[in-house]
Amino acid sequence: MADQALRKAPLGRHHGGSAGARVTPAAPATRLSLRAGEDAIGTLSLAFGLELPRRPKTSASVSGRHALWLGPDEWLLIDENGADLMGIASGVSALHSATDVSHRNTAIIVSGPDAAGAIASGCPLDLGNAVFPVGAAARTVLGKIEIVLFRSGEEDYRVECWRSFSPYAFGLLVEGAEDAGL
Repeated sequence: MADQALRKAPLGRHHGGSAGARVTPAAPATRLSLRAGEDAIGTLSLAFGLELPRRPKTSASVSGRHALWLGPDEWLLIDENGADLMGIASGVSALHSATDVSHRNTAIIVSGPDAAGAIASGCPLDLGNAVFPVGAAARTVLGKIEIVLFRSGEEDYRVECWRSFSPYAFGLLVEGAEDAGL
């Protein structure tokens, strides 16, 4: 497991946005890229304490742990409490592939009534309630980078990206928040 306490936060204490859309770095979390076939989903769900979603654009969340569906056999697991997701995965006998991506990824939180507008300034997804409701998750792009977007609340979004792209993503989201507030 990646020791988050030893790693410098890529965005430090950055903050920005507007009155309608706040943009802040997310707290450290552990993350796991998980691949598994249909026959392993039940066992893995039991081990992680949440039902791995099986439909596109869906997620499951329990007590700060989230499983985001990325493909028919692929999920991004995020634990905001820093649990050892890799340790849990290593105890599962069902065939699967698990990679700790905690040091590779970071997240940016975009929240407020104009949050969807701030993200839409650089993301082609339709973020309307009917198409991207609370709990929706998708791999997409923001500007020129790949992200995983998770709608965690009515006015709250989690933008997962690679650490090396986080200053770019943060700047783009701040600009979008400022524009959305006009």
